[in-house]
Amino acid sequence: MDFNNLKLEIAASGIATLTLNRPTKYNALNVETITELGRAFDYIYDEASIKVVILTGEGEKAFAAGADISEIANLNELSARKFVERGQEAFQKIESCPKPVIAVVSGFALGGGCELAMACHIRIAASSAKFGQPEVNLGLIPGYGGTQRLTLLVGKGRALELMLTGVAISADEAYRLGLVNHIEADKEAAMTKALQLADKMMTKAPIALGLVIDCANAALLAEDGYQAEANAFANACKTDDFHEGTAAFLEKRSPAFKGR
Repeated sequence: MDFNNLKLEIAASGIATLTLNRPTKYNALNVETITELGRAFDYIYDEASIKVVILTGEGEKAFAAGADISEIANLNELSARKFVERGQEAFQKIESCPKPVIAVVSGFALGGGCELAMACHIRIAASSAKFGQPEVNLGLIPGYGGTQRLTLLVGKGRALELMLTGVAISADEAYRLGLVNHIEADKEAAMTKALQLADKMMTKAPIALGLVIDCANAALLAEDGYQAEANAFANACKTDDFHEGTAAFLEKRSPAFKGR
C-alpha cells in the first residue's frame, strides 16, 4: 500500500512492521496519519500472510509525540467531535485486530501517541521512553480512548493522577504501573524482544489468538466477559486448529496450525 506518513513492511515470516514516518514532526498524529492507520489496519485484517504486527515510530526520539497541535488549535465543538471519532475508529481497529499488535516505544509517547500505544495489545519500551497524557495543559482531555484504556490498564486512581496532572512518566514508572509489559535498553533491543514475542505467537493457533483478544477486549467494552469467553471457547472447538492442537498434544508432536 502507498502511504505518505507510514511504512508497512511484511517479512516472509508473516511479521508486519508498521512504522509512523514523520520523524521531523516527532511522528505526531495528524489527520492524514490517523486516516492512513485506519487504511493500514483494514489491509492487515484482510492480508492472510500477516500473522503478527509490530507498530513503532521512525527514529529513537519519538514513538508519537501526540496529535498535531496546528490542526487542533482551530477545532470547534462540531469539528472536534468528528476529529476524535475519526481517531477512536482507527484505534478501535487496532485494539480489535484479530492478529496480535505489539507496540515498540522509543522516546516520547505523549497524548495521542500514548493512546496509540495503549490501543496495541502489548507494549515494549526502550529505556528512553516517556509516557503521558498532557491534554489538560491545553485545556483538553484525551480524546482517542485514553480516559478509558489508561483506567483499565493502571487503575482509576493512578490513571486520574496522570491525566489530571498531565505529567510524563519514565519507562520504569510505566512498567511499575503496568502500562508497559517489558523495558529494554534501547530501541534495537526492544525490537528484538518484540520479534521474539512475535515468533512465539506465530507458533500458536491464529483463530485462538484472535478469540483471546476479543475476550480481553470484552472487559473494556462493559460486556459480559464470562459469556464472551464461553462463546469464544465454543467457537474455538469448531476449528480444525483445535483438533490439530489436541491431537498433536496426545501424539507428543508439534502442532501444524492452519488458521481454520
